[in-house]
Amino acid sequence: MRMLLWTVHATAYGLLVVAVLGLLREDRVAVAVGGMLLGLVYAAGIAIEGKRVWLGSVTAGWAVLAVAAPPFVWLVFPLLFSYLHVLPLWGAMFGVGALTSAAVLAAAWHAGGLTVPLVLGPGVAAMVVTLLALACRALGAAAGRRSD
Repeated sequence: MRMLLWTVHATAYGLLVVAVLGLLREDRVAVAVGGMLLGLVYAAGIAIEGKRVWLGSVTAGWAVLAVAAPPFVWLVFPLLFSYLHVLPLWGAMFGVGALTSAAVLAAAWHAGGLTVPLVLGPGVAAMVVTLLALACRALGAAAGRRSD
């Protein structure tokens, strides 16, 4: 589970770096700085892992940046996993649905319209992330029962 969490963190930072560098090349410095600030808030979450206030802060930052620039929309994928890791299952499922919908709408807004790939991409990714997180939870619970 720890390796999966670090992989999620690395994915988040990889997507963040790509977005920030792209925006700097376009001379959109203010939005790029917003991305760097989001990276700092995200890093704080690694140190205080499991905090709902952190998750709310990262979500708010992501939402603003996803509207500001298309590359930030795709940061939703590691954020989905964070919801599944931090929140109880019912809250995580609600959050995954809301985030996926927000990502589809933001991507469609930037693209100038809704297309099948803009719906299917985030939708399939949300299903895969959810199934992976649920499988990890089940494996962790099974390992805990065996050690008792």
